[in-house]
Amino acid sequence: MKHFAPEEAPSGGFQIAPMIDVVFVIMLFFMVMAGAVKVENELNTSLPGSAESSGGTDFVDEITINIAETGEVMLNDEPFDSATSTDLKQLRDTLMRLKQNADNAKTPSVVTIVSEPQAKYHRTVAVLDALAAAKIETVTFTVSEE
Repeated sequence: MKHFAPEEAPSGGFQIAPMIDVVFVIMLFFMVMAGAVKVENELNTSLPGSAESSGGTDFVDEITINIAETGEVMLNDEPFDSATSTDLKQLRDTLMRLKQNADNAKTPSVVTIVSEPQAKYHRTVAVLDALAAAKIETVTFTVSEE
């Protein structure tokens, strides 16, 4: 028998047996987990497609009111009242007729107020007063990009 001095001890090298054990444990884990996967049941759903509609499509009456820096008020690009008018009677009467027509047709009235950035605040309040008099409640605001 050959004796080695402590400084001449052979190195252990790469041990393959523990690596094979680890591979078998991992393989066993995946085999067990593959059987535990739940199979999804088929859901009876119907996807949207083309369907026949029984009635007509309701369209929303969209009204655009522009407020210029000069105080001029335009309803759907048509000028109303003067730039100095405070009560906007002509605009209010037209809005009341449009609201009445929308109510008769059972469609909602949607108003978008487009105001220029330098438009006077009191002019916007006058337009809102006219909308309140016409009982139009669906109002959105935007600022013109010009």
